[in-house]
Amino acid sequence: MSKKFIVETSARHVHVTQETLEILFGKGATLTKKKDLSQPGQFACEERVTIVGPKKELPNVSILGPVRPANQVELSATDARSIGIAAPVRESGDVAGSGACKIVGPCGEVEISEGVIVAKRHIHLTPADAEEMGVKDKDIVWVKLDTDGRKAIFGDVVVRVSEKFSAAMHIDTDESNAVAAPRELWGEIVTL
Repeated sequence: MSKKFIVETSARHVHVTQETLEILFGKGATLTKKKDLSQPGQFACEERVTIVGPKKELPNVSILGPVRPANQVELSATDARSIGIAAPVRESGDVAGSGACKIVGPCGEVEISEGVIVAKRHIHLTPADAEEMGVKDKDIVWVKLDTDGRKAIFGDVVVRVSEKFSAAMHIDTDESNAVAAPRELWGEIVTL
C-alpha cells in the first residue's frame, strides 16, 4: 500500500440537470467547457451561478459538466455556514435530506429543496490501482499528507473504484487550507 496519488482541492461548485441549465441560461443552453478535470469526461465550465442562502449569497460559482440527472451544490463547511445553510458531509449523489438553496443564473433561478452538501473526502481509483493498494470500493481509509509545516493524516476517506476514474483524492478548500496544501500534493493510504 505504498503507491501515492495526487491530492486535489475541489472548490465550491454546482452540478445541474439540463432542465435547470435551461432555466438558468435560457432555452437550448449547453455547457461551455473551460478546462478538463482530472476525472475523465469531467470539466469545469465557463458558466457561473450565484448560490443564495438564508444569510447571504456566494457569487461566481462554477458549474461542472457534463449535466447530471440531479442538481447538487458542493460547498465547504465554511461556505455553507457563511450563507446560512445546514449542509451535511456526504458522498456525491447522496443528497436526500441535505441542504436547500436558490441557484441564480442570468436568465432565471431555481430553488432546490435538497442537494447542498459538504463533499466527503474521497479517493478515485481504477480497479488496478485499488488492487495494488489493497483496498476496494466503499472502503474507509486513512490518508497521510506530507506538507511543509502542516503534515496531517485524514480519516474517514472513502474509496471510490471505477474503470472510469483516474487516481486522485479530492479534499475541499477547508481541508486544503488546514494542511497549507501546495500546488502539488501527494497522499498515501496508511494503516493506524
